Amino acid sequence: MKAIVDLFASIDNVIASFMKFAVTVMGIFVAFAMVIGIVARALLGIQVFGLEELVLTAAMWLYMLGAALASRERSHLSADFIEAFSKNKTLPHVTRLIATGLSVVLAVFFVTWSYSLFAWGVEKGQVTPVFSIPQYISQGSLFVASILLLLYALRDLIHDAGKLFNKR
Repeated sequence: MKAIVDLFASIDNVIASFMKFAVTVMGIFVAFAMVIGIVARALLGIQVFGLEELVLTAAMWLYMLGAALASRERSHLSADFIEAFSKNKTLPHVTRLIATGLSVVLAVFFVTWSYSLFAWGVEKGQVTPVFSIPQYISQGSLFVASILLLLYALRDLIHDAGKLFNKR
């Protein structure tokens, strides 16, 4: 069992390293591309055609992979006010388990919807006007992120259930 857990941890670390690298590269690209676009338009009076297409595609992947990283590290926003108001030691674990369960359910819907959008994009074959980048490339970011969010939510559900039931 430990070998399987170690294997999943190794795979997760490789995926996380790739996501961190991709988020860093895309973040730098989006920042510089926006500056280039603004300087070209405002100071030089030149329109840089297609730059918005590249920025949109990179920004979609940047935001979605960033959300997946936040989910992986469990650093996304949460409102854990029950711990502040309750003296009961079990209640925060119960509410965390319920919240994580709801996250799993919503992630399943997100996977379904994003797959539908991605499949529709592939079927329609829409491309961007300047560089002819297929729209499904940016739509694919939603699908990939939703799968990662679901996997991390399932991991958190197992963890939270273990904490609750080991507490009793």
